[in-house]
Amino acid sequence: MSRVTRRSAATTGTRADLDAAIAARTDAYFNRTKAIVEKFGDSRVTYAYFLRRPVVSAPALMLRWLNEVVAARGERIDIELPHPEGAWVGAGEPIAYITGSFITLVDLETILLQKLGPACVAAHNAYQMCAALPKSAFLAMEARHCAGAEMQEMMAYAASVGSRAAQAEGARGFIGNANDATAHYFGAPHGYGTMPHALIGYAGSTLRAAEMFRETFPDNDLTVLTDYFGMEITDALAVCQRFPDLAAAGRLSVRLDTHGGRFLEGLDPQASYAVMERHAPGAIRRYRSHNELRYLIGTGVSAAAIWRMRETLDDAGFIRVKIVASSGFGVEKCSVLADAHTPIDVVGTGSFIPETWGETYATADIVAYDGEPRVKIGREFLLRDRA
Repeated sequence: MSRVTRRSAATTGTRADLDAAIAARTDAYFNRTKAIVEKFGDSRVTYAYFLRRPVVSAPALMLRWLNEVVAARGERIDIELPHPEGAWVGAGEPIAYITGSFITLVDLETILLQKLGPACVAAHNAYQMCAALPKSAFLAMEARHCAGAEMQEMMAYAASVGSRAAQAEGARGFIGNANDATAHYFGAPHGYGTMPHALIGYAGSTLRAAEMFRETFPDNDLTVLTDYFGMEITDALAVCQRFPDLAAAGRLSVRLDTHGGRFLEGLDPQASYAVMERHAPGAIRRYRSHNELRYLIGTGVSAAAIWRMRETLDDAGFIRVKIVASSGFGVEKCSVLADAHTPIDVVGTGSFIPETWGETYATADIVAYDGEPRVKIGREFLLRDRA
């Protein structure tokens, strides 16, 4: 099971405070339904929660909140997970069956759906990315793209679930993330990272920023950004030459984050094609979509850019210096770069966050009332005892 252990802030306070907060956030017709059932008599119901697209099961945040609410209400429920956390779930297949008092459960549906769908889709994305680049480690950098702390936690949890699913198949997966608050999902003691572009601007040069970092954190490994001045190759070599011991020990990395509006230093379309011909000719000798071609030989952090940095470092004798790549590493880009055997040691990304939010919408239907199977026409596939 997941590393979700901390109590949700949404369930602290008095029972009245909790019920009022839920009533304010849930859809009004659920509140009215609750009032009607309280008047005419409770029923023991079974809900089926599902998504309309394939996902990786990531229900722990939803279930944590649900169990806390039910406990606060002095009730008990039964939860059945047809698929364990981290398992692939087909479109329309129930992720969870939840059975209990209709009065207890009816006003929770809206919030439970919010906590389920995005996490499952993000976990699926993270799994696909890690599986596409199984030899590369990943660092979760989603926090800056999240709409607040709740989404930040959800996306970090989802990445950890997808990562563990890929690790079970031999991938390196996510080794950590970029902040302390959600590092526990990855089994890390804290967030990872060395320097932003802002520090390089402050220092006035990439080399000086590396020196300042080293003087302040002498025991830490060093990852240096190289794109601030548009001299990725020049600045990477300068830092390696300044810290040869770190380079030789494998404790120095260069991070490529080149802006999509320009090429890596020394590259253009023709030079990028030449790099790919040297290292992965098969990747560019068949039909490619516009996006695929851009990932291979276009501007920004392309396969050609990463291969060019690798061959430059190797030619200079810095064979143990690692390459960290970031900027738009979603499922498609990871797959294309894998096809080009791109030598990436670590991928920094938050692109497992679902791109099409409509795909994250989860749904719930009651499939039994007091043990009698019953569901609206068209949703019979949710029934547990279907033929």
